[in-house]
Amino acid sequence: MKRITAPGICLRAYEADDADMFAAVVRESVETVGRWMGWCHAEFNSDHARDWFAACDKGREEGTAYEFGIFSEDGKVLLGGAGLNMISKLHNYCNLGYWIRQSEQGKGIATKASILLADAGFRELGFNRIEIVAAEGNVNSIAVAKKVGAQLECMARSRLMVGGVPVTAAVHSLLRQDWHAQPEYFVQK
Repeated sequence: MKRITAPGICLRAYEADDADMFAAVVRESVETVGRWMGWCHAEFNSDHARDWFAACDKGREEGTAYEFGIFSEDGKVLLGGAGLNMISKLHNYCNLGYWIRQSEQGKGIATKASILLADAGFRELGFNRIEIVAAEGNVNSIAVAKKVGAQLECMARSRLMVGGVPVTAAVHSLLRQDWHAQPEYFVQK
């Protein structure tokens, strides 16, 4: 699974040529994304991006994570990132995470990307359960979880680390038996 497309959006594996653009997008997003994700900082550079791309490629090869860049439909403009990660093969579930560059937030991109990934996770990868975990107070990420139909199961204490500090997080779940995405909406390559 290296590319998923739908009207207006393309999720694809990162390519070496994306490194400079990725670094610039990360630096643009420090104020909003960096609040919740420690890797998003003002010193992020192309070498950091290439290291991340290599980790993504390794995860995909090993079946331990499926990380994607969220791009414009033509695959050229980076809008953010999303992935299925923290995969438990034993219990057949994973985490779904996402981030959107600051200048593109509030346009439904995270919701669309999450629907695409959840659909692929259930239909293509066969997961029984997909979790979306967002720090308490991260209202935008929690709103996306609700929009894709994830059910809030609990507020888990010390579930995530934000800024080096353990924080409470909202744990949402999607279950395969409840999933009703429209298959004609998706085109996978």
